Parts: sequence; C-alpha cells; structure tokens
Amino acid sequence: MTASAPKGDAKVVAYLEADPKFFLRHPDLTARLRLPHGPAGTLSLVEHQMGLLRAQVEGERRRLAQLIARARDNETLAERLHQLTIQLILAPDRPTLEALVAEGLRREFDTEAVSLIFPAAAAQPQVQCGPLDPVNAAALFPAAARPILSAALIPLRTPRQAGLLAIGSADPARFAPDMGTEQLNRLGELVSACLTALERHGPGHG
Repeated sequence: MTASAPKGDAKVVAYLEADPKFFLRHPDLTARLRLPHGPAGTLSLVEHQMGLLRAQVEGERRRLAQLIARARDNETLAERLHQLTIQLILAPDRPTLEALVAEGLRREFDTEAVSLIFPAAAAQPQVQCGPLDPVNAAALFPAAARPILSAALIPLRTPRQAGLLAIGSADPARFAPDMGTEQLNRLGELVSACLTALERHGPGHG
C-alpha cells in the first residue's frame, strides 16, 4: 500500500487478510467489484484473478516445455558421448586421440570449433559455460572460420599436466551459464582418463 492511499485502506486490508473467506461468503460482491485496467477500462475482480491465473499457468507451461527440451537434449548428448567414448578408448596415440576429440565434437555436437589446450593458462576447477568475448574467443579458437560467441570450457587433468577442452559455437545461446554440465563433466573425465592412459602406456604421448 502506497503512502498516498486513504487512511481507511489499512483497516480494509487488515480485515480482508484476517478473514480470507470474506469473498466466498459474498460472491455477488466479487463479481461487482471493478478494478482499473488502463485505457481498456475496468475488469471485475474475478476477471482480474482469472487473468493472473492464466498468466501463471502459461509461465509454468513454458517452464515445463523448457525442462522437457533440456531432458531430451541431455538424452541425445549421452548417446553421442557413448559413441565417442568407444572411439577414444581405441585411440592408439595422443595425436589420434586429439583429432578424434576435435572431429567428434564438431560432428556429433554440431559446434564450429574445438580446442585442446595444454598446458592450461590457469587452473579451472569445473566446467564453465557462457558467452565469449572476441578477445578470449580469438585466444581459445585461433583457427575458427566463424566468430565464436559462446563456449563450454572443460578442465582436463592428467598426472603430468592440466589442460582445457574448449568447445565453441557461433550461436551466442548454444552454451548458457545455466545449462546442465553433468555430461560435459563426464566428457572431461573421459578425455582426461584416455590421455592419462596414453601418458603411462601408449606411444606418441607428449
């Protein structure tokens, strides 16, 4: 309630808050009450409440649709990770592994740029997703044919060094700060494990 409201308003508000069933006992009054509605005129209290409920339902519907879409995206991503996992495990050396990672992510995840960076410029404890400014985009993806506007930065760790797997997209909304990172974390763990195995046992390791 604003400071300019009539003094009696406080008593009316207090009474209605103390007796929430007031309008149930007086349905005719509910229908007769008119509320300002801008240039279009006035609405009854019932119409006003129905409008609020419709807006709330529509908001929940959009939110549910977004959750379903993300769940489907995660399911598709899991299947693609499975196929890529098989290829990486069979990689005979590090150059082949890095080529498979770059090619596989560009193909299966529909992204424009992939970089494996060793050693990483700074330690990164977890996956980070979001928009990318031109300076960082040029540093992470110097060979990109198109401007990279968003990216997922995935930390890589082996006993010998720490690195970074950067996945970039020309779509500014492709990698958002609020997107789920579970599958990307698994991807980082997978690549790290394959690199570690090659460091210990495989030929061609760096």
